[in-house]
Amino acid sequence: MKPQTTSDEERRLGRLSNIGLPYLWLGLFFLLPFVIVLRISLAEPALTQPPYTALWEWVDGMLEIRLNLRNFQLIYEDQLYLQALLNSLWVALVGTLGCLLLGYPMAYAIATAPEHRRIPLLMLIILPFWTSFLIRVYAWIGILNANGLLNGFLLWLGVINEPLKILHTQSAVYVGVIYSYLPFMILPLYANLTRLDRTLLEAAADLGCRPWCAFWRITFPLTLPGVIAGSMLVFIPVVGEFVIPDLLGNPGSLMVGQLMWTEFFANKDWPLAAALAIVLLTILVVPFVIMQRLQQEDEVT
Repeated sequence: MKPQTTSDEERRLGRLSNIGLPYLWLGLFFLLPFVIVLRISLAEPALTQPPYTALWEWVDGMLEIRLNLRNFQLIYEDQLYLQALLNSLWVALVGTLGCLLLGYPMAYAIATAPEHRRIPLLMLIILPFWTSFLIRVYAWIGILNANGLLNGFLLWLGVINEPLKILHTQSAVYVGVIYSYLPFMILPLYANLTRLDRTLLEAAADLGCRPWCAFWRITFPLTLPGVIAGSMLVFIPVVGEFVIPDLLGNPGSLMVGQLMWTEFFANKDWPLAAALAIVLLTILVVPFVIMQRLQQEDEVT
């Protein structure tokens, strides 16, 4: 009986460690930073180090708590911040759709290629990650510039008579976002497509279903988890993107990541920047909830 008790204790400790370690990780690297940012967002800016006031203070033997909600009120009332948030969501949505439209055919082609060609094709997708993200974005400046490669090629073909204004436009931001985050869409789709049961397509063909019809009725519904995962991996980081709109965009394409950088480093208004981060995180909770609900429905069906 005694060895059995020891075995039960070991199993109990194993279960606790399996459950506790993920929660400990989330607590240290998500919940604790979130609480720190929330605490800063409720403070007031100050010309001190750190540049914000304390939330509580002992005054004449009494605890005085000061919570400042004006940062959140300013975000709601100032059109600059609202427009930046809406523009960030729009750019993220367009970038996600662009990555999906380009990434799905590429992932499908790689997944249906002979096995000895899949690894080289995947390496071509992953290869840009071996170069610095900043350098890759700077490369697009040389491509989209008025005297860049794209305009030079179009002029050589005779398609245009004068250079196009592409750099420092919203279109340039879309191009940079889709190029930079396309692999995040392709890889989950590829992983999902390789697990697809091809016998279902063969059965559909035997029953007279055309390839295009079989794709929409069988392939695409079965790869929806990959579509959702890839969309989340693209949408969420693009919303807070700073480098791409700063280098390729114009003042009209201002995004919330640029505003946070300006408030943190230029204006030294940490509470307002933290409030922006809290609002952005609150907005991004919605896609997480939708993804989790769709995954639960998929598991039930």
